[in-house]
Amino acid sequence: MKTLITAIIFTFLLFGAQTSFPQGPPEPPGGAQGSENTEDNQTGNGAPIGGGTFFLIAMGAAYGAKKFFDSKKIVTEEMED
Repeated sequence: MKTLITAIIFTFLLFGAQTSFPQGPPEPPGGAQGSENTEDNQTGNGAPIGGGTFFLIAMGAAYGAKKFFDSKKIVTEEMED
């Protein structure tokens, strides 16, 4: 059981770290030489939203599952006594 939990945590960390890195450097603010830099021509180089969302949801689900199984184990032990 401990190796299963370790494997699940490792998998979530691996995929979570993979999605949290940016795809590349942003374009320079001045634009390329010879191009006009107007408001209509600019792209929004803001921070990406949701890079770690999957990781947070997965860790929340794992925490909820652990709490559920721990409470189920306590109830089963009380019934045996």
